[in-house]
Amino acid sequence: MNLKKLVTVAAACCALGAHATEFRAADNQPDGYPTVEAVKFMGERLKALTNGRHSIRLYNNAALGSEKDTIEQTKIGALAMTRVNIAPMNNICPETQVPTMPFLFHSKEHMRRVLDGPVGEEILASCAVQGFIGLAYYDSGARNLYTTRKAVRSLADAKGLKIRVQQSDLWVSLLEAMGANATPMPYGEVYTALRTGLVDGAENNYPSYESSRHFEVARYYSITEHSMAPEMLLFSKRVWDTLTPDDQKAVRQAAKESVPYMRKLWDEREEKSLAVVKAAGAQIVTVDKASFQNAMGPVYEKFITDAKLKALVKRVQDTK
Repeated sequence: MNLKKLVTVAAACCALGAHATEFRAADNQPDGYPTVEAVKFMGERLKALTNGRHSIRLYNNAALGSEKDTIEQTKIGALAMTRVNIAPMNNICPETQVPTMPFLFHSKEHMRRVLDGPVGEEILASCAVQGFIGLAYYDSGARNLYTTRKAVRSLADAKGLKIRVQQSDLWVSLLEAMGANATPMPYGEVYTALRTGLVDGAENNYPSYESSRHFEVARYYSITEHSMAPEMLLFSKRVWDTLTPDDQKAVRQAAKESVPYMRKLWDEREEKSLAVVKAAGAQIVTVDKASFQNAMGPVYEKFITDAKLKALVKRVQDTK
């Protein structure tokens, strides 16, 4: 869809926003994936909270394009909402770089406490000036490296490997700090790139590694846990501004209520996905994590540059 047509759709969407009964939302994951089911749950809650006036129609499985595409569509109001990983927002809202930083969270529990608290809310709110209402975070698990030709057991093993990364400057720098050749590309192209040798590997969590079938072509899964960057639920400010305060409150409440539901599904899915990939022959590889952690200094120096971002990082680290 070209830009002119998107703007036309956005205008129509905004004009109808106050009376809309169905908000269009996007996700790049398949049916049954925790984020997909959580957005559906949010839609059910929104319908209940608004006495049936508002609901959500979800286009998942990348039906409306890559995460970059759906972010652009949400900004102009052609979509009401999108669920994306936080990394593609790094170049749009600088504060979103903080939860993306390598080895920032020391456990899943620590990550959830931070994102549920004042730091998480401040980062969500920072996106409003760019046209997005940050509603909530979903888990994205610990991200790990996986490769096609050899196992990565230490930083030295990653040197020179072509590793697919998300389309984010920070993500490119993170993999380059490992000595890898970072190769940005949309998620939907990764399987073919792995199978044909265009890239030597990628990095993601257990459920994505399993649901994308990447384990079929990249059998070495190395537990680097280099990032626990979350997912984000983003609502179009253009559409948001057409809603009544009560409806805005209902959207926020429905989003927040979907978070514990998503986390329950996520924890169950991680266990299931690990069992599936191991049964299929994937090798789960233990790594020298310290060798990776010690290489991340340049990433922090490059991206955490101003006092505000440094203060946010410290507040994350100080959260017990």
